[in-house]
Amino acid sequence: MSLDISRVRALCFDVDGTLSDTDDLYARRITHALPRWIFHDPDHAARRFVMWIESPANALLGLPDRLGLDLELASAFNWLFRHRRPAQSAFLLVPGVDKMLEALHARFPMSVVSARPQVSTLAFLDHFNLTRHFDVIVTALTAAHTKPYPDPVIYAAQKMGVTPGSCLMIGDTTVDIRAGKSAGAQTVGVLCGFGEEAELKKRGADLILQSTAEMGALFALK
Repeated sequence: MSLDISRVRALCFDVDGTLSDTDDLYARRITHALPRWIFHDPDHAARRFVMWIESPANALLGLPDRLGLDLELASAFNWLFRHRRPAQSAFLLVPGVDKMLEALHARFPMSVVSARPQVSTLAFLDHFNLTRHFDVIVTALTAAHTKPYPDPVIYAAQKMGVTPGSCLMIGDTTVDIRAGKSAGAQTVGVLCGFGEEAELKKRGADLILQSTAEMGALFALK
């Protein structure tokens, strides 16, 4: 393990695939649309499809910033979220993260660092009564640029009163690892979301955990 726990003074959490069990949620929705006479294991096929489509989507996250379209894109997502069908309003929580967040917030300042629009981020956090655990919430338009740029992590560090180098960025994709590393933070990759171990390690994750919920046990060793 290359993670230096003694350096950690604050925690930054991604949302999708890290706190929110988004991949399972998407896979469930896709499963219902797959014809059983073609797909003998529709659950597995749906999950593979989500993984396939998410990888290029993550690679494009910084594109709206470069094109100057981040405000327009966030506005579009907010509109879509407000006008979604009721059946699409459900959220899933990664098992165990609620108790983990409660325990760690007693020890560290904590932030959300998400590329989601603010409306959907707050809706998820409020749905599970998680907002109270976070000292700052950084979403798509909070900082000058969103992930994979370092700006959101740097912004969160400033608001928490720590240096970026003393932060730990926790996320499930290479976008999270890149943002954390470029800000000078340490990073933890989690496998409960969209990313895969090999790619997270390649991007320099200091530690890989099976689930975000394991963060509690990690710091119990400190």
